[in-house]
Amino acid sequence: MTVIMSFQELLPGEIRFVGLQNYRLLANRHFLTAIIISSIYTVVTIAILVTIPILLAVFVNSKVTAAKTTFRACFFVPSLASVIVAGVIFRLMFGSMDTAIINTVLIKLGLKAQRWTTGGFVHAMIIMVSVAVWRWMGINMLYFLSGLQTIPGELYESAEIDGANALSRFFRITIPLLKPIIIFVITISVYGGYAMFAESYIYWSNLMPPNDIGLTILRYIYWTSFSLNEMGHASAAGLVLLVIVLAINIAQLNIFGIFRKET
Repeated sequence: MTVIMSFQELLPGEIRFVGLQNYRLLANRHFLTAIIISSIYTVVTIAILVTIPILLAVFVNSKVTAAKTTFRACFFVPSLASVIVAGVIFRLMFGSMDTAIINTVLIKLGLKAQRWTTGGFVHAMIIMVSVAVWRWMGINMLYFLSGLQTIPGELYESAEIDGANALSRFFRITIPLLKPIIIFVITISVYGGYAMFAESYIYWSNLMPPNDIGLTILRYIYWTSFSLNEMGHASAAGLVLLVIVLAINIAQLNIFGIFRKET
């Protein structure tokens, strides 16, 4: 139905085919802005939610680390909170008033309070990435922790006997053997990044954020569907989003060698 609707103009009591008219999305500055914001958001969240969780998993998995269960619980608990609750919490934290938590910290550090809701692209990106990191850091850490626990300890012992230091063991044993988990996390993060909607909608509760800050592709689809009543245009945008996500994931899976036979 989405494919069919993408070639139609849906009006009250009237449906007519308009060919490829709805796919003229690249001429729409709002859609281009949404693609750019969603792409940057996805890249930044992948960079953070792959590297830091790996380091945390190594730390928690270390023999010298005490209270491992407590660490795992502390990082995992945020993922149990609903996105609505998380959005409301961060909306209060990043409020525009000087008494908001983040602005209070900035003032204490001698910096200027920020107007997060209308500050601009960088402010919006900081908010959205912060919510994503807070919610998904623990989940990704558990993914990598489960992968670490499947690596035989004998490999590390042999490498240590051969004189390999901790950094060498990390890059020559840990990272290569965590490759399947890394690929999995990147794959779901690409989808999660481009499908991000609720965090943006909760923070900027109006249909369109001011000056398009925080405008993601799904937010654009929501706006064209329920504000402009252009269901055909929204359907075309949804299919373009599908193609983008598929193309990126197929490319990264090919780069990692998933589609190549092992020799």
